[in-house]
Amino acid sequence: MKNRTIIQEEALKAIEGKRKAGLGISMGVGKTLIGLMYLDNIHVNCMFKKYLIVAPKISIYDSWKDECVKHGFAHLLPYLEFTTYRSLQKASKDYDVVILDECHSLKFNHDYWLATFPGRILGLTGTPPRYKASEKGKMVGLYCPILYTYIMDSAVDDKILNDYKIIVHVLPLSSERNMKVKKKDGTYFMNSEQKSYEYWSDQLKRIMSPKEVQIKRIMRMKALMGFPTKEKYAKELLDMIHDKCIVFCNTTEQADWICKNSYHSKNQDSNDNLDEFKNGSITKLSCVQQLNEGVNIPNLKAGIILHSYSNERQSSQRIGRLLRLNPKDKSTIHILAYKDTVDMDWVSEALKDIDSEKIAYTESMIM
Repeated sequence: MKNRTIIQEEALKAIEGKRKAGLGISMGVGKTLIGLMYLDNIHVNCMFKKYLIVAPKISIYDSWKDECVKHGFAHLLPYLEFTTYRSLQKASKDYDVVILDECHSLKFNHDYWLATFPGRILGLTGTPPRYKASEKGKMVGLYCPILYTYIMDSAVDDKILNDYKIIVHVLPLSSERNMKVKKKDGTYFMNSEQKSYEYWSDQLKRIMSPKEVQIKRIMRMKALMGFPTKEKYAKELLDMIHDKCIVFCNTTEQADWICKNSYHSKNQDSNDNLDEFKNGSITKLSCVQQLNEGVNIPNLKAGIILHSYSNERQSSQRIGRLLRLNPKDKSTIHILAYKDTVDMDWVSEALKDIDSEKIAYTESMIM
């Protein structure tokens, strides 16, 4: 059985002396701390003593600064500079090291900057790209090849993260014409989930350009995300859960309808709701995207995910919200999916790297 210290030492040894390296480290182990330890080890011999941290969002900058102070690396703070992936191309190259936090965020438009950067590159991610031939897979393989991996389920086995179970609730599409659809002339007609899904699926069977196919797929996905069956089911499921529970919704309207207390950009009470959720004053909270990263919620034992996407990173981030309990505890993640639709394919893809013994499927009727 490994502990955090052993994992961190193994990771640092794996990248020692490498100019380009990447680490696939599970949440809860300390990716940021490993990055700071790496910088501290090479700090004395650096030319510029300048280090660039690249992150997906500005809000992540503070976690690096906080970790510096928390773990005794405050002396590195004057030498740290930050940018986002969106702004990387504009950055100077006068750095000894660039650390790519969440390096799975790399895209082809970062290629020139990284190819012409003369210093060391370290990539950090909890979800290394699954497909080597994908855009992210190629960029990570080229500029920060993963040299050490420690996955989420290993952290569960080693009691670093708490155990969990995933229940996939398989729901039928409704044939009831209960969805109001606006026509181009301003009038409305009533449609059902079944008819709407059949319409968009039929559209995708037509001969179209790759761009048109992409647009139609997005339209079908948005249609599925707005169907009322999941909303009703999630609301009733939430009422039956007695533990502290978070609901990941698709829209702000869903979040406000499903749960009394919500956290999203349109709710002026969001920060107060989050604080009360953290301290236990309220035990149910709905949100949209903002809680995927960077927020730790004590005693969070249950979660409901309305839409999984075909994206293991988004699923891992959401599941990760529920893996910070005492290692003796166990959390439950409920994922909702529509039967006999592409939704089931998305769920299968998103959970592909999860231990199958932790996943159960249940066919659920409309409550």
